[in-house]
Amino acid sequence: MTRQPSATARRRGLVVFFAISFGAGWLLVLGAHAMGMSLVNPLVQLPFAFMPAVGAIVARRWVTREGFADAGLALRLREAWPYYAAAWLGPPAITAGAAGTAALAGLWDGDLGPLRDLVPGTPWWLAVLVLVGVMPLLAPLYWGEEFGWTSYLRPRIGGGTLRSVVVTGLIWAVWHYPLAFVGYVEFANVGAGLLVWTGSFLLQEMLLAWLYIRSRSIWTAALAHAGNNMVLSMLVGVLLGEDDGGAGLGATTLTWLPAVPMAVLCGWLLLRGAFRGPVAERPAPAAPARESAGAGATP
Repeated sequence: MTRQPSATARRRGLVVFFAISFGAGWLLVLGAHAMGMSLVNPLVQLPFAFMPAVGAIVARRWVTREGFADAGLALRLREAWPYYAAAWLGPPAITAGAAGTAALAGLWDGDLGPLRDLVPGTPWWLAVLVLVGVMPLLAPLYWGEEFGWTSYLRPRIGGGTLRSVVVTGLIWAVWHYPLAFVGYVEFANVGAGLLVWTGSFLLQEMLLAWLYIRSRSIWTAALAHAGNNMVLSMLVGVLLGEDDGGAGLGATTLTWLPAVPMAVLCGWLLLRGAFRGPVAERPAPAAPARESAGAGATP
């Protein structure tokens, strides 16, 4: 049973969550940069990426003492498989949409050559399939952000579901801002780049929150987040970026191109009323086991 904290305890929980997510997270980023570590290195990024989860765990366990029964930790594979499929196939579909947008805008000539070097000696289509195939294995690495932002923070922002998604997306974007100053992403115009980046994060959070709300599992959002970083960002960067024979597009353009198909998806969700009404609160706790005569405990 989840313990419902008082309003004061909830506020304290949010203060602790933000202090750890931003305070400890930004210190890790700036400290790593000061020591000459590259934030492009996933091992250097990982402690920063898990700070939202650490903040949520500390708040839930020791500040509000509400526990984790309603945190969406259950996989729910049988009930939520359509949303796992959407989370798995969505990133490659958005990649195709971004490439198509670049072609329509005259920014890319359709050359798939750079993908041939993605995994030397391997056909490009097989390399793409391998990337998509390992998404579930990488999902735990992206669980930290989703457990913090989508599972913990978003349901605690009042004013309706859409407002909670928008506010969470904006906060999530700001949390990433230091990365634009330490070599993780290099915008030619930092102000314009951060503006486009913010819009991208807002669209991403709408899709991630929709997966979480519909599936009632944080793992669908973690799977989609893994696909965003390891499929969408990587393939768009290889095909359209400035390195390894890509189309030579800069970071700002590489950010808004995927945002176009994401905006189409988000617009479709909004037209369907996916975010209407009050905040969709955290998933209901799993039903307690009950005894069944002669059959032992039954879920």
